[in-house]
Amino acid sequence: MMYNRILLAVDLTDESIKVANKAVALCKATGAELTILHVIESLNYAYGGDVPIDITDIQAQLQETAKERISILEAQLDVPVQESCITQGGIESEIHRIAEEKRVDLIVVGSHGRHGLALLLGSTANGVLHGAPCDVLAVKVVKDKD
Repeated sequence: MMYNRILLAVDLTDESIKVANKAVALCKATGAELTILHVIESLNYAYGGDVPIDITDIQAQLQETAKERISILEAQLDVPVQESCITQGGIESEIHRIAEEKRVDLIVVGSHGRHGLALLLGSTANGVLHGAPCDVLAVKVVKDKD
């Protein structure tokens, strides 16, 4: 199958470049356009909608940090990025929503340890894999040892 639009869903940890490099290789091989997505899990969503404090400033800071990290990631890639998206909400549902909205052919996500996108390949993986509107590639990432 030929891929025309690839969605790279990243958690913006240091290991994101390893996942991104796989997506870049696929873009080069197929001529596909690359869109990068980072989902900020809403604190309201994470805590069942009942957060007893005003989290507006925290969410704004998370958004600003994500913008900075995506810019750094984009600068490291060897292909042009069609678009970068930062959304807020449930990780699984946002990946599906953006994949449908952008009409992507492939979602590329990282699979690693006990942090970041490990959520995707834990209980959420089933939903991402089975609910995705297209193929999903889970790239195994092993954290570098110090």
